[in-house]
Amino acid sequence: MRRLLVASVVALGLAGAYAHSGSVDNQVRRRKTLGFGPVHPHAVYRSEPIASSNFLDASGGDPYEVAQRFIHDLTRESSPASSFVIRKDSYTDKNTGVTHIYVRQYMHGIEVADGDINVNVKDGVVISYGDSFYRGSEQDPFISGLVRGLPDAHSEYCAGLVQELQSRSEQVEERLANQQRFEGQSDQVTLGGAGVMLEQALGDLPHLFEWNCAHVATPFVTAFHDAFSGQEDTLGDPTRALLQFMIAATPDQELSQRLMADPAQYLEKMQSTWETHIVGGHGTISAVIDNVPDAVNPVKAKVAFIQVPNGESTALELVWKLEVEMQDNWYEAAVSASLPHRIVSVVDWASDSPMPVAPLPPTPERKPAAYHVFGWGVNDPSVGNRSAQPENFDSLASPLGWHSLPYANDPHSLQARVKSGPKGEKFRNTSTTWGNNVFAHENWEGRNEWEYNYRPDAGSDMVFNYTYSPKDTDRTDALEEAKKYINATVTQLFYTSNLVHDLYYRYGFDEVSGNFQQHNFGRGGEENDAVIANAQDGSGYNNANFMTPPDGQNGRCRMYLWNTASPYRDGDLEAGIVIHELSHGLSTRLTGGPANSGCLGWGESGGMGEGWGDFLATTIRSNKVYSDYAMGAWAANRPTGIRNYVYSLNETINPSVYKTLDKPGYWGVHAIGEVWAEMLWVVSQRLIAKHGYVETLFPPAPLADGTVPEGDFYRPAEYTVTGERKPLIPKHGNSLIVQLVLNGMKLQPCRPSFFDARDAIIEADQILTGGENYCDLWIAFAERGLGPDARVDGRTPWGGGVRTNDFKAPTKCKAADAKLASH
Repeated sequence: MRRLLVASVVALGLAGAYAHSGSVDNQVRRRKTLGFGPVHPHAVYRSEPIASSNFLDASGGDPYEVAQRFIHDLTRESSPASSFVIRKDSYTDKNTGVTHIYVRQYMHGIEVADGDINVNVKDGVVISYGDSFYRGSEQDPFISGLVRGLPDAHSEYCAGLVQELQSRSEQVEERLANQQRFEGQSDQVTLGGAGVMLEQALGDLPHLFEWNCAHVATPFVTAFHDAFSGQEDTLGDPTRALLQFMIAATPDQELSQRLMADPAQYLEKMQSTWETHIVGGHGTISAVIDNVPDAVNPVKAKVAFIQVPNGESTALELVWKLEVEMQDNWYEAAVSASLPHRIVSVVDWASDSPMPVAPLPPTPERKPAAYHVFGWGVNDPSVGNRSAQPENFDSLASPLGWHSLPYANDPHSLQARVKSGPKGEKFRNTSTTWGNNVFAHENWEGRNEWEYNYRPDAGSDMVFNYTYSPKDTDRTDALEEAKKYINATVTQLFYTSNLVHDLYYRYGFDEVSGNFQQHNFGRGGEENDAVIANAQDGSGYNNANFMTPPDGQNGRCRMYLWNTASPYRDGDLEAGIVIHELSHGLSTRLTGGPANSGCLGWGESGGMGEGWGDFLATTIRSNKVYSDYAMGAWAANRPTGIRNYVYSLNETINPSVYKTLDKPGYWGVHAIGEVWAEMLWVVSQRLIAKHGYVETLFPPAPLADGTVPEGDFYRPAEYTVTGERKPLIPKHGNSLIVQLVLNGMKLQPCRPSFFDARDAIIEADQILTGGENYCDLWIAFAERGLGPDARVDGRTPWGGGVRTNDFKAPTKCKAADAKLASH
């Protein structure tokens, strides 16, 4: 009876249907999202300066020459068929003087999509690097990996996931049996009681299985379908591989069944247009495919290699690399080019700093805007009131303010073919929530159209002052009540998003590092990618998400209503949620380079993408007097918020340590992320105890010549022997940790682990301060189990493995904090 009962609940769970009535999660429409890929056992990150060698000779200190010589030396034993290209999104960080160089590997002239090296160079020295280049033997990579006897990693990962599900289900069975024996009950157990227990034990595993593994065997079935088996040229036609991906990716189960039942009718409708690109001397042919079922825009496809596990090394699998934009997802996927068309790797781009001013054109004359909003630092309506706030833009980050942009970069003007204003002016001033950094508007229909969605117009006065006074109504008309204050909601979203843009800019998220702007003022980077911010998005409730494509394509932020209270609560009004979402764009663009959005796709990497958002949102709202903080508490109408624990230094209140990731419920990226965020919170409080707290995280405004004054924000400036001013160092603990976290993102490799990100932050401190906080950082990380001897043995793309805590700091730091002795 018990086994049948648990099996029944497991089946319900795998269908995404199990939940108990008291759960906040059962009010959320779970967005289907795929995310997995091969684990690279050979990938390394080295955060120590590399000793001088032949690769430094005759470089003259030029960072690109230094990097190129270093990479040649590092890869000298690679296959003769291997080459590399230094990507054009490499850049020098004006905040730190570090040049971040991103390298992509090619084999036989074909891109290795996960063959990455990132090299960090300062003062002519390689200070750190990450390396995941393929170094396997010369096999014929144009023959299917299955034919060569390579394992199907996706199938193996899913088999491991099934074993984990079965193991946890059996543990529940045993607990139920023990409970019955102890209480002397009969063999009858209620379905609801077992369901609650099983939900707690399984956590996100059923969703992970349903989304990522439901179609793991489908390619082996469809390979025998006439529409697939008759394919002669797998390298000349990506449509079958693409259709196989859509079978697994679409959230519409009926469509998935139709695609499998009659693929020919969908393949006939797809139309491919071919293009040729030259990258680093390599000719690349790519296809743009129209009429793809469930895609909202044409799909991009090109041939590439992906590394797949081969014992302790990797082998190459020839794939079609796809960019697929859907209603709720934006995928970068790799599907094997040969039959059966297996999904080898997939990343969902959707995720639930001071310098001289470049010469600018004259600032357009207009009246500065004013907003009636919850001011910066007021996290939500429960902790403060709305007030009048000026258009307090940062002149370095937003030289034209928040409501001006060039006609040449303005989507409305481009569609109307308007190139200038009535008097020939090049910049357009707007009186709506439409500017160079953010386009904010309602999206009640939950669709991809946005250019002409409703947004408030403040008129010539530029005063965005709108009523926010939601009434408690019959829940049947709660949505209509929420729509009545859309002007206030969109204004708040526009205000918060612009301030986040300006703040992150001052800490180094600028044009060359991939920030989001329509016009880049000649400062480098790709343009035309301001954030599209949807308020009250109609595609769901009780959630929010951000899509981060590569630099030069618009980021998309979707904020939802929360039906957790009456009247509904609006996620746009909780700054922490907005900041969390916008921070996905930050961490994705800074990790692995602006042109690579696939570095934070799953596992610890994907989890840290969530954790950085929580940490930055919490740091921004924090006060000088210490408090614990919950994430999303107001919107969720739940004191503890939407995470397992509030962020706290008290280990009883928040017991998270590295090994916590082994527990049930910590396979999903949000749970992984809150452990990382807690670690950063502990680190930040240690730096605050040492360096003090600054009331505003915004640095001083630049002077007329573009020079940033130290004020009371930075330490006194230091200069090199040649008279150049060194990068300024934030004076206080809370501003310093924000700087170190952002600098660390730029240093760490693609697909970083907790260890990589920790080491990158410690290295960032070495670069910025000379390592004066070395022991403080190590002690704080070790306090939560991430000391130098922490490790993980075995894991899947989603989680798992066995972790070992290390509560000890390096030897030279042992005397710095007696607190560690208690562990």
